[in-house]
Amino acid sequence: MTISRMALPRRTFLRGLGATVALPLLDAMVPALTAQAATAANAPRRLGFVFIPMGMNPAPWTPREVGRLKGLSPSLASLTPHLDDVTVVTHLDLENAHTTGNHASSNAAFLSCLKGKRTEGSDYELGTTVDQIAARQIGTDTPIPSLELGTDLIVQVGSCDNGYACVYQNCLSWASPTSPLPMEADPRVVFERLFGDGGTAEQRRAEMKKNASILDWVLDDMARLQSRVGHADRVRVDEYVDTVREVERRIQLAEEQAASSVLPDLTRPTSVPADWEDHVKLMFDLQVLALQADMTRVITFQLAREASTRTYPQIGVPEPHHPISHHVNDPEKLAKLAKINAYHVSLFAYMVDRLKSTSDGDGSLMEHSTFMLGSGMGNPDVHDHRNLPIVVARGGNDKPWGGRHVKYEPGTPLANLHLALLDDVGVHLDKFVDSTGRATEVMEPLSL
Repeated sequence: MTISRMALPRRTFLRGLGATVALPLLDAMVPALTAQAATAANAPRRLGFVFIPMGMNPAPWTPREVGRLKGLSPSLASLTPHLDDVTVVTHLDLENAHTTGNHASSNAAFLSCLKGKRTEGSDYELGTTVDQIAARQIGTDTPIPSLELGTDLIVQVGSCDNGYACVYQNCLSWASPTSPLPMEADPRVVFERLFGDGGTAEQRRAEMKKNASILDWVLDDMARLQSRVGHADRVRVDEYVDTVREVERRIQLAEEQAASSVLPDLTRPTSVPADWEDHVKLMFDLQVLALQADMTRVITFQLAREASTRTYPQIGVPEPHHPISHHVNDPEKLAKLAKINAYHVSLFAYMVDRLKSTSDGDGSLMEHSTFMLGSGMGNPDVHDHRNLPIVVARGGNDKPWGGRHVKYEPGTPLANLHLALLDDVGVHLDKFVDSTGRATEVMEPLSL
């Protein structure tokens, strides 16, 4: 590692009029101490959860082999370039999700492993979710303890699923049994939360009208920084700035497209791309920026909402997802469900690729992150919560952490995996809800 001519604190920001931009981890932020100290400074652990709705078609999802994998199943094939970084986990259950409100409970129990109080009012109750347990410890060192993101802007109140309040389907994260955390789906709002410096709504609108980059406000501070750090850090900052500008460009393009739309849609957010896949990828890119700048270390992302009626004509599925999920073992519906599963996984693969290609200290973001992709439902046709589709992506500096299929005994609680994920980021609990042990096999490196 090259130590630059100056020492910067890890929480260093570029500042200008109306803008604050965090920086990625630089060599100049690592004290010129021992290699062991430098390694420790380079490797904060990150934890993320990506939720997909309405389970899966198990046959094309589940690998045939148990243990070390030579390849992935058809639904997971897009993750093949990252085989050594992913572990497929089967036969994990959400026993407490077996209620009459099965879509609501699928979403609510995914990170809580609990059954929500049945109510259509504001007296809802669930439990503190695993991401928030992590955020209480590893989120205290970052400006934003946790990010809660989605792609659906939901405003419903009252009942959304058999007497269960809409909040159960609208929120993955709960800071306490009575404190659900709303998800943000507007990339402009997320971007300004990460990089903006506040100001009134009128001021922000004026800045957007000028179509100026937030980076333009901090050019003087950036120039001073670039003149004081080493070559490797200058390259790293340039790459980071290019990424921020590209994300801004895509947000501004989405705003322009929305502004020119002739469709009378008064509730449409101005910065959400018209194409859903573009929206998803933009939200993933924002997550990478947030992790790279160490603005947060805990993220939850609802890729699509439970009971979603989104269609996917781009992959040959023009019918809504929810009716397709009730396949009654119809081969045509099962094939279309598998296509949706594979499509969702391919978007997660995009995120893994971005994490692997983004530098972070002495490695990549993937080497310092653990992300779980999964659903709170197994077989959507009967609304069960057994044998959930779960994939864990985790990088390693010198040893592969994935490339395998871990098959548990039927009925093993998902809470066992949550305990292992908490351990992985240095948060240790004796028990989480209905856990019966720890899914340590998922987190152990492979023997080469």
